[in-house]
Amino acid sequence: MKTLKQSLILFAMIFMIPLGAYAQDMTNNQSFWIHEDVVKPGMTAEYEAVCKELLGHLKTHNIQEANFIVTNTADNRYLYVGPINNMSDLDNPVFASLGEKMGAENMNALFKRMDKCYDVEHDYVITLDNDLSYQPSGIDQTPEGEDYRKFHYLYITPANRALVKEKMKAVKDMFTSKGSKVYYRVYRSGFGTRGEFYMVAVAAKDEVDYAQKAIANEALMGEDGRNTMQELFSNLLSYEEFVGHMRPDMAYSASN
Repeated sequence: MKTLKQSLILFAMIFMIPLGAYAQDMTNNQSFWIHEDVVKPGMTAEYEAVCKELLGHLKTHNIQEANFIVTNTADNRYLYVGPINNMSDLDNPVFASLGEKMGAENMNALFKRMDKCYDVEHDYVITLDNDLSYQPSGIDQTPEGEDYRKFHYLYITPANRALVKEKMKAVKDMFTSKGSKVYYRVYRSGFGTRGEFYMVAVAAKDEVDYAQKAIANEALMGEDGRNTMQELFSNLLSYEEFVGHMRPDMAYSASN
């Protein structure tokens, strides 16, 4: 469990990039710093309460430096996502102004309560791959009305890295040629990840909407699509799938 100083450094790393960076057209591949809190099942309610309390202080004091989006997965991980230009971006202290406005002692107590809610956390970098992503109307991480997520992790080895990328491009070409309505974003693993992988994020309204789109897409792709997917999966080291939800109620964007 981290000390308060470590907690403050961690939150600085997560929240330092303005949310406006998410609105860019992302013609260049954007890197993101991801922080995962693996929350104890019995502490979920308390964890969210503390996070929302922090959110309230950020809003009350209109902290300009802090902007972030949040998703949580069915296995009780909470992921905080912030774009970075380079690793030196992580050096900027974000919570100094919050500590001044709400009082350092009060802020310290809040972070200590949060630390009790998890024993495990992870920090790493992933990069959006525009060339492999399929979202014809433009990259959007948070499409309106579609907070349900399926995260597909495709693990690879250095030896077959180039081959898997080739197969991923074939899948995108197939979706494009067929005019698929299942849109997805592809992220490459980077510094600090546990293994090398592509993560494919698919948004939907809910579980039913996702299932209906998947069924329609399978019919649209036909036998050629199944063969293309099989060629991709036969070259993977392993595969994992996680259900998640975007949490706009835990996100923060500074007002002007």
